[in-house]
Amino acid sequence: MSLAVAIQMDPIETVNINADSTFALALEGQRRGHALFHYLPSALALKNGRVFARVRPLAVRREPGNHFTLGDEQLVDLATMDVVLMRQDPPFDMAYITATHLLEHIHPKTLVVNDPVHVRNAPEKLLVTHFEGLMPPTLITADRQQVLEFRKEYKDIVLKPLFGNGGAGVFHVTPDDENLNSLLELFTQLYREPVIVQAYLPEVRLGDKRIILVDGKAAGAVNRVPASGEARSNMHVGGQAMKAKLTARDREICDAIGPTLRERGLVFVGIDVIGNYLTEINVTSPTGIQEIDRFDDVCIEAQIWDAIELRRAAFERVPTA
Repeated sequence: MSLAVAIQMDPIETVNINADSTFALALEGQRRGHALFHYLPSALALKNGRVFARVRPLAVRREPGNHFTLGDEQLVDLATMDVVLMRQDPPFDMAYITATHLLEHIHPKTLVVNDPVHVRNAPEKLLVTHFEGLMPPTLITADRQQVLEFRKEYKDIVLKPLFGNGGAGVFHVTPDDENLNSLLELFTQLYREPVIVQAYLPEVRLGDKRIILVDGKAAGAVNRVPASGEARSNMHVGGQAMKAKLTARDREICDAIGPTLRERGLVFVGIDVIGNYLTEINVTSPTGIQEIDRFDDVCIEAQIWDAIELRRAAFERVPTA
């Protein structure tokens, strides 16, 4: 099966070829003989019900400083593509949401991964709230008094923006910290949305586990251990990637959410687990597959392409009216 694949992503020249999951997907797609095209989200256009993008043919190589070649730009109707990979990084803002609305016009005839409707309906800190018993104690509100009462109940808390990403704006507020009121004032100035407040999980010092699910099935995990003096485990703020195994609780969490992810066309998902709790379900542009590949000697990008090709083939077999 040779597919025409458009990759909607950030500038290809900015990626870290040893960590970027989109780059790994592109390499595997190319190895399978798929024709790759690169475009930026800003290149999308909807005209008379048809979705266009200015794309450039893409070739990739695992060569530092020489990892890509782009061909001449061309305006294409994305309905002529077999697959669109929606892989730009968050923030999950109105620009991101608008892109899902545009891509909705071509899916599923052109398979968009992940399904744009369900990407739009699944912000990482909100989708998880639909699965009872998996989250730590959590409050989502713009009501300052409720935040203060939550802190009084749980003492040690974490405060973060509801639509934040990459660990930005995450604060660990200890029981004797006097800055909570100031933080709430700051959040009110910066965001119109509610904040999310959770009971602090001391297990985070042992790591925040990223688990990759492919079409609803657990494919592997990597542990991200925060640096000394840092409450966040994100690798771009100093977190260290370490080999991890799936525990019985991890598998219980994956089994609980997996069927919903698969049903919604969320083929490539990364979840975050601290201790025994699920904290986020990442469906926009999850990362972690290269680290897991190296630790476990696997190829998760191949599993993702297998799932994409199966979905593409299944759609082609469906009789048209």
